[in-house]
Order: sequence, then structure tokens, then C-alpha cells
Amino acid sequence: MKRIEKKLKELSQDNQKAFVGYIVAGDPDLETSLQLMHLSVDSGVDILEIGVPFTDPIAEGPTIQQAHDRSLENETNLQKIIDLICKFREKDTNTPIILMGYINNFLMYKDLINRSHELGVDGVLVVDIPGELSLEDYGIDNQDLDIISLVSPTTSKERVKEIVKNSTGFIYYVTLRGVTGSSNLDGNEIEQNIKYIKSISSIPVMAGFGIKNSDDAKLLSSFSDGIVIGSSIVELIYKNSENKDFHEVSDYISNMKDAIR
Repeated sequence: MKRIEKKLKELSQDNQKAFVGYIVAGDPDLETSLQLMHLSVDSGVDILEIGVPFTDPIAEGPTIQQAHDRSLENETNLQKIIDLICKFREKDTNTPIILMGYINNFLMYKDLINRSHELGVDGVLVVDIPGELSLEDYGIDNQDLDIISLVSPTTSKERVKEIVKNSTGFIYYVTLRGVTGSSNLDGNEIEQNIKYIKSISSIPVMAGFGIKNSDDAKLLSSFSDGIVIGSSIVELIYKNSENKDFHEVSDYISNMKDAIR
């Protein structure tokens, strides 16, 4: 059984919702990213989503865009991120890890992605390709990786049917019509759209984009199998990156985890 499937089954059996936590690798630096990965898991993150920095992250709001820029200034690349994950795996072999990035990142390191499951990666989420397409269409063929797909409020039901056929691990439901870090969640719309996805697929559904506080987390976890939080975590990391005291990050994650129990 793959790590993502195993983790989600364990949580479901315990009547718990999943917390997927996002950080940008290399922000503020790779050594600190390793520390933050372990801190995140210790504080309540169930699945780590590792942002691969890109020059034009079109799906991201200002907070994560700026984190990408800082990481690129540190000359972070996919090979260094895989090395980071290998170091993480020296102490943690259970927590699933997803790489989230843009297709050019993965095409530049195609051979590495094709063997990344051997190096501790469990899934990939490619933001800027249609969900109906397979990574095999781009020359990436790794059956041991879960392919996480995005579904948004504007995705037609016909497209949703095709996207879920092409997805493994879980579906990432984008809760907003906008970029990461936006606000104004529409609970009724989100609930109806997630219900539809669940009516046609047995794949777990995570809700992300726009989750700021425990009320948001509690609301969205009531419709879904878990939540994804990125911008708020990234912002707290940046706020505390100079003194490298990340207790605020730990406290925030713990509070969000408590909200979805």
C-alpha cells in the first residue's frame, strides 16, 4: 500500500481528518526547511506538501510567490529538494510527501522524477497542466507516484469525471475562484461540489486555498476528508525566519489540527 493511501486509511479508521501542510523548500534555506518539515509533522501535519520554487507560479498569491522568489535566490532546485527529502527520510519514513510545482520543474528533472519514489517522494501535484492529462503525456512515467489533481469551483461536471479517473492519492478541491491565500469562502458551494466529487469517486477529497483560521478549517473539514493549508504557514515561517524561532508555526499547526479533529 502506498504511503498516502495508508495514512488516509489510518486517519479514517480513527475518525480523523487529514491535515496537509505546505512549505516552500529552500525558504528561508534548505537546512531550515528540514527543521520545518519535522516541526510540522510533530505539530500535527499528516501529509507534507513541498513547494518546488518556480519563476512564474501563476496559481499562487503574493505570500507564496515571494517565498518562491526567496528560495530561487538560494539557488534551490529539484535535485536539492530530493536531497532534502532523503535527509528527512533518515528520521521519518511514515509521513507522505508530495511535490507541488509547475510542469517545467518536473520536465527539467524527468529522470529524477521517474525514480523519485525510491528517494522518499510519494506524489506529485502539477499545477499548470489539465487534470485530464496524464504525466505520461509529458514523458514522465512512474506508476509508484500518486498523481494529485486539482478541481476548482469552475470545473464542469464533465471535466470532473475525467479528472477523477486520472487521479490517485486524493483530489485537491480548490475552494476559491482565485489564487492561494485569497479569502471569502462559500461554504454552500464548496459542500455541494465536494459532495458531487464523492458521488462519482471513492478517492478522498482535501479542501484547500483560503483557509486562514480554525473556523475555516472546521467548516471545510466537515465537508471533506481533510484540509490543505499553505499561505498562512508560509507567512508565519517568513515572519520568524530571521530569529529561526518557529514556535508560532508549531502553535498555528496544532490549533488547526485541533479544529479538524
